Amino acid sequence: MMRGAVIFALAFLVFLFVTLAYDELPPGRAIYGLLGVEEIEEPVLGVPATTLVVAVFNGVVYGFIVWLAFDILGKVLGSEGKKKESRQEPQQP
Repeated sequence: MMRGAVIFALAFLVFLFVTLAYDELPPGRAIYGLLGVEEIEEPVLGVPATTLVVAVFNGVVYGFIVWLAFDILGKVLGSEGKKKESRQEPQQP
């Protein structure tokens, strides 16, 4: 459970910084456009406000996708390991 939160946080930060460097990374710009809010170039922490919002959107979207893939992959690999263990014959002393 805790590993999933760490995976989400790391993916969020990676995609947040990637988007700050390349703000046309989808889908953040499209989500921002769907809100119908005008673009604001006023700096927040030295970054244009619109770019910062788009970066947060991308961080959340991609963080969720990476977390979901990690969780599904963990369950698939975990269930295969359990199946292999249950197929093994008990060892005799």
